Amino acid sequence: MKHRVDVHVGKRVRHRRWMVGMTQQQLAEKVGIKFQQIQKYETGMNRVSASRLWDIADALTVPVSYFFEGMDGDTLRDTPDEAVALPGDLLADKEALELVRSYYAIPENQRRRLFELARVLSDAA
Repeated sequence: MKHRVDVHVGKRVRHRRWMVGMTQQQLAEKVGIKFQQIQKYETGMNRVSASRLWDIADALTVPVSYFFEGMDGDTLRDTPDEAVALPGDLLADKEALELVRSYYAIPENQRRRLFELARVLSDAA
């Protein structure tokens, strides 16, 4: 049975990997494991050891604490195992992640104009 903490940490690994544009294979090579193991970590199927989490954090250039952000002990205790999704976790959607990555690739002055356009369109909807 998957543990909620393992699922949460796995989602954070996947999100960060997507944000930096790294494949499972590339992360696995940096950490020195097979990509299938990364898949198991990302789904929470396998628990990530402390030393392996340290290596993953180094490869993804984040502190180890990054993987535990957004985790609330009370919420985790009170939530059934089937409902392990982060509240309001829009970045769980690959399309949303791609949109965010593309948005930040736009030069800042154009990005501000695009943001204002999106705001106006959402107000009109």
